[in-house]
Amino acid sequence: MDWLMLHHQSVVVDAHCDVLTAMEIQNRHLSEEGKGGHVDLNRLRRGGVSIVFFAAFIAPAYRERAVARAMTLIDRFYGELEANGEELMMITCFEDITAARAAGKIGALLAIEGGEALGGSLEVLRMFYRLGVRSLTLTWNGRNELADGVAEEETRGGLTRFGREVVREMNRLGMLVDVSHLSEAGFWDVLEVSTAPVIASHSNTRHICNHRRNLSDDQIRALAARGGVIGLCFCPEFVHPLEPSLDKLLDHLDHMVALGGVGCVGIGSDFDGIKNVTPGLEDVSHLPSLTRALWQRGYRAEEISAILGGNFLRVLHQVLPGQEQPPVVSNEVK
Repeated sequence: MDWLMLHHQSVVVDAHCDVLTAMEIQNRHLSEEGKGGHVDLNRLRRGGVSIVFFAAFIAPAYRERAVARAMTLIDRFYGELEANGEELMMITCFEDITAARAAGKIGALLAIEGGEALGGSLEVLRMFYRLGVRSLTLTWNGRNELADGVAEEETRGGLTRFGREVVREMNRLGMLVDVSHLSEAGFWDVLEVSTAPVIASHSNTRHICNHRRNLSDDQIRALAARGGVIGLCFCPEFVHPLEPSLDKLLDHLDHMVALGGVGCVGIGSDFDGIKNVTPGLEDVSHLPSLTRALWQRGYRAEEISAILGGNFLRVLHQVLPGQEQPPVVSNEVK
């Protein structure tokens, strides 16, 4: 088997994509290619992508109407699903992944980036779950009702009481807790509270590139020990401050593997959420180049398949509800 065959036979998961926001800004749809951006259906196919996390990003400008903003982006997600039903299938339980593969469709997992979308309410969290949201990035860079983001590191603030309630409720429902963008204190609080593996959907290593959005060695070891996965982020500023490249991105991967094993690494491109790209990874159609580079570095076929998507599949299997989904109404007495 050569590297290209391996790529297209593997389940390829991109755990963070901002195309919902990009389509609004660029006035385009997933079915259209050549109108800008990094992601559309044709390029997803050429990139061999099996599952995409569609992030509804709550930008700071929408802080005062975050719930409404989330709903607007979720509506766009559903509109694209309806318009492209022959190509896309929504993922709400693990069995949907198998069904999408069997039907030859790309799996679409709905995520929210920024816990301010909850409006400080567990009831809103449960309603987002009903709408199909299966992953939540607890913060962006700033502070919200759940925790401090990485831009608030000087306060050393972690999870709030509400943030802890959110993590517990996400565990109960079967939602992925995403610690990318979260302050380091918040990261450790999440690992203390969560009973399920957590993900860092789009982060790299601080050891290779000392950026506040990247993870420390201790964080990587701890997340890996709990069965979590880190999505390699293609944002150039997180790869190298001066000369970002595919080769330097793989230096991050090598370091993660050395600390936590092959099982802790996946892909979280941040495509359509970044202004500039890492050379060699200009858009989602270039993902096979990552497989070729891994092959050339001497990673075995089973290790490459795990990195491309197998590791995120493992966590999805552990966290997402089965077809017998749990009740969305908590039994907690208030």
